[in-house]
Amino acid sequence: MSGRADPGSAAGQSPAEELLRQGVRRRGENAFTEAERALRAAADQARRDEQARRDEQVRRDDGPTVVRVRAQIELATLWRMRGDYRRAGLLFALTLPVAERTFGPRSVEVAALCNEWGVLGKYTGRFRQAEALYLRALEILEEARGPEHEDVAAVCHNLGGLAHARGDHEAGEPWARRATRVRARLLGERHPRVAADLAAWAALVDGCGHPAEAEALLRQALAVSEAAYGPEHHDVAAALHNLAALAHRRGDLDEARARYARALAVKDAVLGPGHPESAITLINLGALHRARRRPDQAEACYGRAIEALRRAAPDHPHLAAARRGLAAARAELPPPDVEPRRRAAPTREETPS
Repeated sequence: MSGRADPGSAAGQSPAEELLRQGVRRRGENAFTEAERALRAAADQARRDEQARRDEQVRRDDGPTVVRVRAQIELATLWRMRGDYRRAGLLFALTLPVAERTFGPRSVEVAALCNEWGVLGKYTGRFRQAEALYLRALEILEEARGPEHEDVAAVCHNLGGLAHARGDHEAGEPWARRATRVRARLLGERHPRVAADLAAWAALVDGCGHPAEAEALLRQALAVSEAAYGPEHHDVAAALHNLAALAHRRGDLDEARARYARALAVKDAVLGPGHPESAITLINLGALHRARRRPDQAEACYGRAIEALRRAAPDHPHLAAARRGLAAARAELPPPDVEPRRRAAPTREETPS
């Protein structure tokens, strides 16, 4: 979003600003350890600069505070991306009142913070908080940027994704459609950010009962994302997961298993093994293994999902779903030293998401 730190030219920047620039750049390169080191140093240096100005009783200068707030927003976002949800939430909460005082409560910087905090709320299952933060960001950005700005489209995309996470597909579809159409006009239909919008829209279209239309949108999104990013990227994994869920629901378990497995491999490569964003793919894969009468493999998938979510998002509804799945899979395991029996039909499985 435009209110975020600009990692552009370093000419004339203070040491804190240069560290902030480096941190944003390194995060964009997925060098998360180096990014965290630089962003922490930027916030610390800005805090020292603030204290020096107070000690010297010089004319009020908000420059160091501006850098500190931006560094903290970027650091909280980085922690969220790495799955460190607790620290991210604490830092967003601490930073918001300072951002409101520094930039104003209706500034684009505050909108950027609210949008990023809303993403965290979705991932931790705090859906009502996430919705309130997104709507605040949207109101600020529509007033500051106008309704056809890319920053507005980004929040609409997130509102659609939140509705999908809540299972409210009818409410989310208009948000996702708006995001797709705004960014397609601004960036062109073959832009990778438009592909991400298409994938999110497709999931909602499918939830509204139009799987063929959803599959066409997902295949288009996957082709654009792979062309732009290569085979290992978060957006590629998202499209693969959603295509797998479509195949799962129509009963094509072989295709679904292959796509879930690839989506999980990409997430593990991009985010690291055990990242909480992999949990929904593991839960769906567990349900698929149960349908294939492989309770031992289902048990392993549910166990991995529980471990990832238990640490990062203990209140998330997906954690309860994983625990239910694990209990069901264990109930289907044959007793020790007994040959597994073939069931006439699989038990009712979770609806793939």
